[in-house]
Amino acid sequence: MMILFFFAFLSGLVTIFAPCIWPLLPIILASSSQSKGHWRPLGVTLGLMLSFAFFTLSISWLISLFHLDPNILRWFAVVILFILGLAMVIPAFSRLLEGWISRFSGKFSIVSGSDKNEFWSGFLLGVSLGIVWTPCAGPVFATVATLAAVGNVSLTLISISLFYVLGVGIPLFIFAYGGSLLLSKTRSFSKYTLIVQRIFGILVILISLAIATNYDKVVENDLLNLFPALTNGVENIDNNHAVISQLNKLKHPGQQSSSVSNFNTQSLLNTDYPAPGLNGGTAWLNNPNGAATNSKPITMKQLRGKVVLIDFWTYTCINCIRTLPHVTTWYNKYHKDGFVVIGVHTPEFAFEHDTYNVLNAIKMFNIHYPVVQDNNYTIWNAYNNEYWPAEYLIDANGNVRRTDFGEGQYTQMEEAIQLLLKDAGKKVNNDLSSVPDKTPQAQTSPETYIGSDRVEYYYPNGSYPGGMYHFVLQSPSSNSFSLGGTWDIYNQFGQTVGKTELQYNFLAQHVYLVLSAGLNKSAIVKVFLDGNQISDSEAGSDVQNGVVNVNTDRLYNLVDLHGNTENHILRLEFETSGTQVFAFTFG
Repeated sequence: MMILFFFAFLSGLVTIFAPCIWPLLPIILASSSQSKGHWRPLGVTLGLMLSFAFFTLSISWLISLFHLDPNILRWFAVVILFILGLAMVIPAFSRLLEGWISRFSGKFSIVSGSDKNEFWSGFLLGVSLGIVWTPCAGPVFATVATLAAVGNVSLTLISISLFYVLGVGIPLFIFAYGGSLLLSKTRSFSKYTLIVQRIFGILVILISLAIATNYDKVVENDLLNLFPALTNGVENIDNNHAVISQLNKLKHPGQQSSSVSNFNTQSLLNTDYPAPGLNGGTAWLNNPNGAATNSKPITMKQLRGKVVLIDFWTYTCINCIRTLPHVTTWYNKYHKDGFVVIGVHTPEFAFEHDTYNVLNAIKMFNIHYPVVQDNNYTIWNAYNNEYWPAEYLIDANGNVRRTDFGEGQYTQMEEAIQLLLKDAGKKVNNDLSSVPDKTPQAQTSPETYIGSDRVEYYYPNGSYPGGMYHFVLQSPSSNSFSLGGTWDIYNQFGQTVGKTELQYNFLAQHVYLVLSAGLNKSAIVKVFLDGNQISDSEAGSDVQNGVVNVNTDRLYNLVDLHGNTENHILRLEFETSGTQVFAFTFG
């Protein structure tokens, strides 16, 4: 893991050049302008480093343990910044604040004398900045944040975090201390020290108000748009094959070499290792031998002697939807011969956790086999799975003998099912099902997410952070999208504020979009193709008279070009404020 430590440190070291940290620099410089030495810059730097590392690694645990609203921490930081800014503006209040800090710092012996006030006031500022700062980090720290969010905190994860913040801290301290020296040694500045400090104080107050209203994210987004090359350059530092390989090992520490295929991947049976269990499901649904909504869990021990297909899916995934007719046909055809299908519904979006929505999907797709809700990703992680859809075919002895990821290979999978059933002593014929394979053969636009966690095809600079912004609709390049109007960007989706627009330059014959009405009962979306409201001959199945009525949280079919994979400009006009837009898929 040494390579991850090195690149985490290197990534942190160059973060000072990234626009995402620039909104913090005026505050750090303002605080340092009051310093008579290195203690305040050191306090700011250490406070930011420790705060950011601590809350990144523990925020999920803290929220779960104390049932906290995550915004409480943000408001704490806002209040601290406002108070410190006010102290810079009002000398009397500054003296009062220093008295409080002096009494607090007197209990600790890190520094002595008058330096302790400077250190601890700087440390308090740094802690506040660490709470509100979200860096535009690359794959290394993004993986750290993701694993920490699901509770997988390890010594390695902590070490990577410390190397990253150490890299951030070195140039940050140089900036803070260097700025302090420069200001203190500039004679022209020394004449106006009090005036400049008050100006800096007003700046800190304004920034604290910007953070309170999320306007800091607007500024950050504008900076990202102005300097995309810098952002991409910083993020690409740790985006190489060696690092990605190590990150995969970090994400899947339990994956052993024995579970890697020892077979030709094109053969019917392309792997051989003991199947993981099915423990940890949050609800079992649709069990033919139990209640539809409160079925008893099924164990791998109970399935011994049967041929089992584990199908990972989620009901808004178009790739899963195109796979389901094959899976349901196999179950209906072979279940009397001892063939069992277990659908593992592992949600991609928050609303997919809802049991009612999953039950509706089970009915919609005519699924008769058991489905387990894997809302906590327990089964997903046990199988080291990374895909929707994913199929794991298990023989009568409990070993995984074939895996398929994504669409296609349906003939080979059915032949493998027949082979394993025969090995288990069942008599099955070699006739194959006639369900058509609808896997797209032509190249299409990529799956495209709107939420900040996975956005990468936004025009012009690829991505944006979370927060509320006003976008100006642009003409996007091929396979990219643009937004217009005010949007509130969350990690999984973008939410409309008032009337908004979205434009996508796509290549496909089918366009699908995951939508939710949010807190509304329904939402209206107008659909335009190449500047005109879409015609009935080109409209998808969910479009009526050029309009989509969003009344459930699901995947909506917007465009159907009936076999012609073509390049077009799709524009959506969202008429209802609060509409949630998740992800595009294409076929």
